[in-house]
Amino acid sequence: MTETHWLDETELHAWRAFLAMQRRLFARLAEHQQRECDISPADYDVLAQLSEAPAGRMSSAELGAATQWEKSRLSHHLARMTRRGLVRREAAGAGRYPDVVLTGGGRAAITKAAPVHIADVRAWFIDAIGAERLARFAEDCEAVCAALDANPPAE
Repeated sequence: MTETHWLDETELHAWRAFLAMQRRLFARLAEHQQRECDISPADYDVLAQLSEAPAGRMSSAELGAATQWEKSRLSHHLARMTRRGLVRREAAGAGRYPDVVLTGGGRAAITKAAPVHIADVRAWFIDAIGAERLARFAEDCEAVCAALDANPPAE
């Protein structure tokens, strides 16, 4: 067994600051989106993915990959969204998984929610970081993603 290389004071401070920022930002975004637009962050994620897809349509497998959700979570959430008229599932020819299609109600919901979401992201994230630090922050996030890609989870 290898010896644990504990975080020093600076590293621990950076890690905890990141966690606090992430929790608070996501909670504030979720609360405001729910109050103003009556959709959850999970709804927004699905609706945004579909609204950017050709013809507002993706296979369940593509949507699962885009959201990084497990099949079970995606299936249950899509069932709830279907009952609310935001999406529908359609057979997809030779494909094994049905397509998920954005409905008129779903398009209306994302059209209402997107400007609210973007304004919040701008106010609480983009403007807080500032233009001069934003590119560096993006590079730092990409470095973390590259490290994760280089070390995939064990199957």
